[in-house]
Amino acid sequence: MTRNQKWTIASTAAGFSLENMDIMFLSFALTPIIASLHISQGAAGLIGTMTNLGMLFGGAIFGLLGDKIGRIKTFSYTIFIFAFATGAMFFAHSLPVIYVLRFLAGIGAGGEYGVGMALIAENFETKQVGRMTSVAAIGGQVGAIFAALAASFIIPHFGWNALFLLGIIPVILTYFVRRHLTESQEFLTAKEDAQKNHRKISFTRLFATPRLTFQTLGLMVMTIVQIAGYFGLMNWLPSIVQKQQGLSVSKSSIWMIATIIGMSLGMVVFGYIMDKFSAKAAFNIFLIGSACVLFIILAAHTALTMILTGMLIGFFSNGMFGGYGAVISRLYPTEIRSTANNLIMNVGRAIGGFSSFIIGLLMQYFNLKVTMMFLSGLYLISFIVMQLLPGFRQLKNVPAPDVEPE
Repeated sequence: MTRNQKWTIASTAAGFSLENMDIMFLSFALTPIIASLHISQGAAGLIGTMTNLGMLFGGAIFGLLGDKIGRIKTFSYTIFIFAFATGAMFFAHSLPVIYVLRFLAGIGAGGEYGVGMALIAENFETKQVGRMTSVAAIGGQVGAIFAALAASFIIPHFGWNALFLLGIIPVILTYFVRRHLTESQEFLTAKEDAQKNHRKISFTRLFATPRLTFQTLGLMVMTIVQIAGYFGLMNWLPSIVQKQQGLSVSKSSIWMIATIIGMSLGMVVFGYIMDKFSAKAAFNIFLIGSACVLFIILAAHTALTMILTGMLIGFFSNGMFGGYGAVISRLYPTEIRSTANNLIMNVGRAIGGFSSFIIGLLMQYFNLKVTMMFLSGLYLISFIVMQLLPGFRQLKNVPAPDVEPE
């Protein structure tokens, strides 16, 4: 890899790592928050939902900025915002304050995804994008492992508020991003061409034709399902394990690390299949796999089977995450790539984020089997939608279009 390619993958992986660390902080802090503030499971689930609503708002703003002023500047701005909002959780001692801070953290985190994916797509060959976006997504899992280890030590000794102080670490990353990364020639050329031909950078470009509208809405449905499964499972699986096995936060962290390792392995396999065969083949395997493996957790009642189940669920349910950025980057022109990635993914985050609230209610009023049936049905819906999108059939390691499809 060239120097800029190395810094591109290192900075995006680090950014996703720190963002995911923040998300997992909430996952491990959820049970202590419920206990300390005496709130219902539904109200606790809304904390994650507020984060995802902030991601929609931030993604929309920073997606446009990424296409207008550049990937590098925008990337560093997003890191600053979510770092300070996360650190401020140390001072949060009421539910309304937590809602506000999680919304602000979401604004910063929401802008990071699309800009990072655009950077990767513009600095690597098309046949490498699937693997490189998966590598960046694996970086996110490193952050999750760090969060699990930190939670197992900090929460029992210092309380859940202290855990969020680690959120200020990402500020250091911005220094290296601004110092070592440069804009790609592909982006600079596309930006200049758009200005010369008076093509505006706007959300309407994603709905310019009936085919584009169908493609954009279909991808939004798929990302809604992806986020619903991921946030729903990650926010509640630690609580499920603690209840099903009677484990403490520190011991359930070990189980969560096993799940994260499974996710990382899934990303490696997904990226390989996508680049070697096709995006459609990779998504076919992982969506059907996700719909099926969820039910295994119902039969897991020992520590070993819980660990193996967690790894398998993680392998399928989150192995696909990097693939969405790779697909969106190929299907939309360079000049609106950041906008497309951020809007589509963060609509998924905003709507899919309600799964944390819904799963909280399902667990409160029904049982774990009903909850798994709900999530399994979502993956099957995503599978059906993908079959209807013509763009997936045409993705054979070809570059993104220069103009929108008719």
